[in-house]
Amino acid sequence: MHRTRKAATAARTARLASCALLATVAALAGCERGTSDSPDETATGPNGCPAVHARAQEAVTRAQRSDIPWRGPTSGPAAVSGRTIVYVAQTMTNPGVAGAARGVQDAARTIGWNVRVIDGGGTPAGIQAAMSEAVALRPSGIVIGGFDPDSTAQQTARANEQGIPLVGWHAVPEPGPSRQPDLFTNVTTRLQDVARISAQWIIYDSHGRAGVVLITDASIPFARNKSDLIRKDLASCQGVRLLSVENIPIPDASTRTPQQISSLLSRFQDRWTHSVAINDLYFADAAPAFRAAGEKGSGPPFNIGAGDGDPSAFQRVNSRQYEAATVPEPLSLQGWQIVDEFNRAFSGRPHSGYVAPVHIATAANSQGATTWDPSGYREAYRKIWGK
Repeated sequence: MHRTRKAATAARTARLASCALLATVAALAGCERGTSDSPDETATGPNGCPAVHARAQEAVTRAQRSDIPWRGPTSGPAAVSGRTIVYVAQTMTNPGVAGAARGVQDAARTIGWNVRVIDGGGTPAGIQAAMSEAVALRPSGIVIGGFDPDSTAQQTARANEQGIPLVGWHAVPEPGPSRQPDLFTNVTTRLQDVARISAQWIIYDSHGRAGVVLITDASIPFARNKSDLIRKDLASCQGVRLLSVENIPIPDASTRTPQQISSLLSRFQDRWTHSVAINDLYFADAAPAFRAAGEKGSGPPFNIGAGDGDPSAFQRVNSRQYEAATVPEPLSLQGWQIVDEFNRAFSGRPHSGYVAPVHIATAANSQGATTWDPSGYREAYRKIWGK
């Protein structure tokens, strides 16, 4: 059973007191400041990386703004009628995948299209079967919802051969069109921006002195790339130590996360000050383990989700229950964007080129909201479509 933070603090206080007493007897008794590997006992001074911290503070302050106006498309083709879209989901237990699907359904009702959602269940075989079913339906378009199109290369090739446009949501690392695999466009925030602002929030919040646990799903290229970038950005601050990288597949999160959290608490104790996960859902599964260990919901560790900002994540942030911040995807907006991109494809027009900005939601700036989207997107798309 791991010791509590209170006990750890008491032990550290007693050790320092002993060092002071022994200093009169032996000047080199092994109690020097540099002997501990705890992040808050580094020799980097009161701020672990002043210049990096200053840049992080500026970026975080900008990303926390809530009054972000619509800077997306304001012109495009009028609505094409009578279309059917199939949304193939990596797994509907992934809140981001499910949130984007709801956005597509909402936008489709407005434009007058039909939508069918097929759940891949989070397994390679399930996703391949779902994609095969989608292609067999011969819809007007197919959404690649949160999985690597290369994992369904045969089905994707058949869709391309049949002239069925493919639009990705978090399907490849970069927003915009893709040729290998062949996607009309991929709808996502910029991976680099999300990774960077998540790391910058930790640097800013900790004043450049943190012990960090990073949680990812290495089976998803998008998630693996994000966590690799987060590691790189955290390394820009010499006072931040990456304690552990935990690879937990999203479909296994509910069973594996609590066990891992308990193990990490025992292993790192009060050295663990911050966490970042590639998806907020990990903190929903981590909460019982934190609670059982007597950790306060308000931290430490202070946890930030680098996507996707679903309603349950906002609820944890707003109530300060084991999640301090989230970098939310504007899931509803992205669903509407997916429908608009298909409308452009059906009309023989190029993709819109729009990429949503990054945002950080905290209890201080969310004002009790459970989602985040730039304002004005519904009105803009309705005007474009003539609806």
